[in-house]
Amino acid sequence: MADQQALPAGPDLSKGVAPSEFAGDMLLGHVGDDEVLLVRSGSELFAIGAHCTHYHGPLAEGLVTGEGIRCPWHHACFDLRTGEAVRAPALSPVAVWKVEQQDGRIFVREKREQPKPQVKGVTDAPSRIVIIGGGAAGFAAAEMLRRQDYHGSIVMLSHDAAAPVDRPNLSKDYLAGSAPEDWVPLRPNDFYAEAKIDLRLNTEVTSIDPNARHVVTSGGETIPYDRLLLATGAEPVRLPIPGADQPNVHVLRSLADSRAIIASAGGARRAVVIGASFIGLEVAASLRARNIEVHVVGLEQRPMERVLGSEMGDFVRALHEEHGVIFHLGDTVTGIDGKRATLKSGGAIDADIVIVGVGVRPRLELAEQAGLAVDRGVTVNAYLETSVPGIYAAGDIARWPDPHSLETIRVEHWVVAERQGQTAARNMLGQREPFHAVPFFWSQHYDVPINYIGYAEKWDEITVDGDIPRKDCLLQYKRNGRVLAVASIYRDVASLEAELAMEKARAP
Repeated sequence: MADQQALPAGPDLSKGVAPSEFAGDMLLGHVGDDEVLLVRSGSELFAIGAHCTHYHGPLAEGLVTGEGIRCPWHHACFDLRTGEAVRAPALSPVAVWKVEQQDGRIFVREKREQPKPQVKGVTDAPSRIVIIGGGAAGFAAAEMLRRQDYHGSIVMLSHDAAAPVDRPNLSKDYLAGSAPEDWVPLRPNDFYAEAKIDLRLNTEVTSIDPNARHVVTSGGETIPYDRLLLATGAEPVRLPIPGADQPNVHVLRSLADSRAIIASAGGARRAVVIGASFIGLEVAASLRARNIEVHVVGLEQRPMERVLGSEMGDFVRALHEEHGVIFHLGDTVTGIDGKRATLKSGGAIDADIVIVGVGVRPRLELAEQAGLAVDRGVTVNAYLETSVPGIYAAGDIARWPDPHSLETIRVEHWVVAERQGQTAARNMLGQREPFHAVPFFWSQHYDVPINYIGYAEKWDEITVDGDIPRKDCLLQYKRNGRVLAVASIYRDVASLEAELAMEKARAP
């Protein structure tokens, strides 16, 4: 007998529900084949599409915050009135539906026309904006400029060969072989022409002239700007060891890098991953999904201990060992000769492919050459403006004043880069919006997601609620009794609530 198609969840909202059936903040139902989420916020009722437009996360398991709703998986936020994706990593809106109340029942029958995004007043709209960088921050800025009804020129200069892609996928599902090719681009190729974004790939910018307000490319072209966003990102650290330039040795940053690893993995039996932090271990998990034997070599005594602490480090190691990963910790690779990686400890590992994941360094050369203030990153103020008026910086290169940790920080997180790009876009239009977002990232290891909010470079206490080995926990990283960061496994609402609490604490 053929499998029956899964029925939509919850009650049929087109037939109405009684208020008694809708006791909490949210009720998941359907209208026809569409899953629809009925939401109560204060005295108002809203109806929106039930799934996040980022990775299809279930909004019914998220958190209602005033006129917004947050996704439990990766902390995107949607406006309940308009459906707009007001906070990355989601970029596309969710559908909004009409809510009617008749004869003591609540009905949802038809979609509303998607309202236009809310646009703040523009006080000083420039005619020409240039964005250097085609990663998370650069793309999010360009997309937000058009969403904010900016009609001027946008030129995006990217040294990459591919249009902006969903980089977290490159070390996770795409590398593992479980994500199709069409998941990878952030937008289809025709988006840029339709949005009048002049995206120029394979383009290297060689200099910025802040006085003349133009940039120069390696091809000799001079491109003028009224506002400039520097979003050059970071580049992988390459090991200065013999054999690191062999064709079977890879780093992972771009779509081309991920494709090269996939091609090499085709006939491979064994891989060596150098580096036991997030990128290295996500690669290790993805290669195990391809049934490749994986050896991880790392200088640290515990994976991820510097960021997550010893207990989580032990858990991550045990999780990977359960899936067959072999660790060589407190060690490093001193040379690669053909398919043999020599260890500092004296041993050697024969491997078909080697992936180097030992961190990245911010691409600061342009900022330094242009005379911008630089301190282990490009120094920006609360509005993400650099020391030179009219030039902004966002993403992996930006070092900004964080109101929660009370430090100037630079982080290399995808969601942070996107949100900074969005804030920089609004500020290039004169909106003067401080960047107050709490840093967030997620890391995926097999079926286990680790969410992390805040920033804790140092701590003097870690409190654990729940059970780490049972994959049900929330950890607070504290200094002098103050919570600086929170990590969690399968505590999605608690993670969202902790994020909201940090936001309220840092609000001006």
